[in-house]
Amino acid sequence: MTSRLDVRTPEASRLPPGQIVTQKWPVLHYGTVPRVERTEWRLEVGGLVDHPFTLTWDELLKLPRQESLCDIHCVTRWSRYDNLFSGIPLAPIIERAGLRPEATHVLIHAEQGFTTNLPLADFVMPANLLALEHNGEPLTPEHGGPVRLVVPHLYFWKSAKWLKGLEFLGEDYPGFWEQNGYHMRGDPWGEERYGRPDPMRMRRGPRR
Repeated sequence: MTSRLDVRTPEASRLPPGQIVTQKWPVLHYGTVPRVERTEWRLEVGGLVDHPFTLTWDELLKLPRQESLCDIHCVTRWSRYDNLFSGIPLAPIIERAGLRPEATHVLIHAEQGFTTNLPLADFVMPANLLALEHNGEPLTPEHGGPVRLVVPHLYFWKSAKWLKGLEFLGEDYPGFWEQNGYHMRGDPWGEERYGRPDPMRMRRGPRR
């Protein structure tokens, strides 16, 4: 049985400041669209965990399912209402990994070297999931298929396309867009679009 969470914002405050509602789902990303075969897809879970592991596509499909009905908000100022994402909740993955007490953040790894960072408190929100479908259809490669992270309460660049890894950290480490001027957290209602990453962290070079 698939559970469903409705996390759409109440109408009075539904549209974050500076946003415009669209019926379309614009395709935005840096670089080309990778074609990831499901039989070759892997999710590596590691960092500050007691039990690092790698998840295959077949193993992923055996996990519980969840649907999240949500609005999504892009930092480029469009918002799209009433999206139904279906996929895998994060709780079973976190439980299997066994987070160490010092883990405070997670660095999301995706195809083509893309990364983005999340505080652990934002990562474990119940509506977040590893999305496989959107409005009843498999995610297309252009929208991050076969698997993308969905974090509805933050700007959508945090919902990384073409997911391939979760690295739990004891510090906040800027991902790709964060190193290029985007905010470290990305709250739409706070208009956290841009920020100034710590240059000392950037000098350490890319992780992995």
